[in-house]
Amino acid sequence: MTLSSYEKYDLKEVINASGKMTVLGVSKVSERVQEAQRLAGERFYEMGDLIEKTGAYIADLLEVEDAVIVSSASAGIAQSVAGVIGRGDLYHLYHPYVERGEKREIILPKGHNVDYGTGVDVMVAQGGGRLVEAGYANMCSAEHIEMMVTEQTAAILYIKSHHTVQKSMLTVAEAVAVARKHQLPLIVDAAAEEDLKSYSQLGADLVIYSGAKAIEGPSSGLVVGKKDYIDWVRLQSKGLGRSMKIGKENILGFTQAIEDYLAFGSETGEAMRHRLAPFLKALNELPNIDAKEVQDGAGRDIYRAEVMVSGELSAKEVIRQLKATSPAVYTREYRANNGIIEFDIRSVNEKEMTQIVTRLGEILV
Repeated sequence: MTLSSYEKYDLKEVINASGKMTVLGVSKVSERVQEAQRLAGERFYEMGDLIEKTGAYIADLLEVEDAVIVSSASAGIAQSVAGVIGRGDLYHLYHPYVERGEKREIILPKGHNVDYGTGVDVMVAQGGGRLVEAGYANMCSAEHIEMMVTEQTAAILYIKSHHTVQKSMLTVAEAVAVARKHQLPLIVDAAAEEDLKSYSQLGADLVIYSGAKAIEGPSSGLVVGKKDYIDWVRLQSKGLGRSMKIGKENILGFTQAIEDYLAFGSETGEAMRHRLAPFLKALNELPNIDAKEVQDGAGRDIYRAEVMVSGELSAKEVIRQLKATSPAVYTREYRANNGIIEFDIRSVNEKEMTQIVTRLGEILV
């Protein structure tokens, strides 16, 4: 009998009620994507040609000038920063951290310099940029961005994410206006966003997506945008991007995932709410729990179960115990200090919801 990976490597099973998180392997991939990966693994390609032509194919699907597949959204940030600094210069390509008068300042709203598994500032530095924070942790306007522009500014970076501060922040459209006024490229990191067209349509020059989050592809990333800028980003595969290279299997698996995503979409908010209803009902029958439906804090069409924990056990202790056994239940922990646990059901089936309710009942009895 063939052992499962859990058995073979003595791993805990995981119920992912946290969302599409890198720490848990992000997403499940479809059979169509797996088949594309399998077929790619059986063949050889001229890799430069593969990267260029899959990028052109995706660009046509997304109605942008050009696109390039990279290994992750993080790699997309680093390679985009390096690209806008080097601007195609071959000396810079091979010596990305040797300064010869290049513009290296990357302006970022202060509330966007977040830790998403690593810091945004780490990726900017990896790309050879010098981070310049604009505004305050709880406020950044177009004027705050504009006052930080100097002769050394290489680009403006905007992070579109639930991880960032949401209130009192300028919009992408406002960031585009500042970039246009000062003839600077605007890089938008939209790693987990579900809309693959709107930020380019708003005027962003480079937009970065995670391949494994909303798109549900294999480990990968995508940078789309203006052709000259994409050329500079693609060139980085021969420089600092060499250590972030992506294989043929994931390139073609991801391309298939984009096709499927555009054709079939992802689970709608309405469908999530329908699946949440019996889960919330079962949760509210447990002691010391008050459960309700909440929408994603960044306004996406994502609905989750918000559970307020009372009684002797703190939310943090409940979270610890949920992870302690197999299957380990992972949740969204961002508000645990306020006694709140969130359950993201996008990757959770009905059987797993029942397991979650049972486990919570054992913990809270």
